[in-house]
Amino acid sequence: MDESRLVREAAAAREAAYAPYSGFSVGAALLTKSGKVYRGCNIENATYSPTNCAERTAFFKAVSEGERDFEAIAVVGGKSGEPFSDYCPPCGVCRQVMMEFCDPGRFRILLAKNAEEWKAFTLAEILPMGFGRDQLEKGRSE
Repeated sequence: MDESRLVREAAAAREAAYAPYSGFSVGAALLTKSGKVYRGCNIENATYSPTNCAERTAFFKAVSEGERDFEAIAVVGGKSGEPFSDYCPPCGVCRQVMMEFCDPGRFRILLAKNAEEWKAFTLAEILPMGFGRDQLEKGRSE
C-alpha cells in the first residue's frame, strides 16, 4: 500500500474521533504485513484517564482480531472540525504499545501535515532505547 493511501485512511479515521473535552481529534491507520488496514480514533472520557489514543485504538482492534505483524501506521491530528495542518506524534504510551508488537528498526510511523505532506520515521527513531521483551528475556537469563 502506498503511503498516501495510509494517510488518507488515518484522515478518514479521524472523522470518528470523540473529543468533546480537548477539542483535538486524532486518527490513525495501522497497516498489517498482510495488507489489511485497521483504523483508530481518539476516544475521550470526562475523567480523562480512561481516554484512549487513536494509535492504541487501531492496535487494540487489530490485536483483538488476531493480528500480530505490522508494517506501518499513519497518524493525523488537529483541532476538531478543522483540517489537520501540523504533525501529530504519538504519545509515549502509544510508542510503548508499538514497541510491544513491532520491530523498532523496520516499523514506520507516518506523521502527516495534510494529505500530500508527511514525514516517515522508524519506531527506533521516535523511541530510542525502547524497553521491550528483549530486556525482560535478558533479565530472566542472568
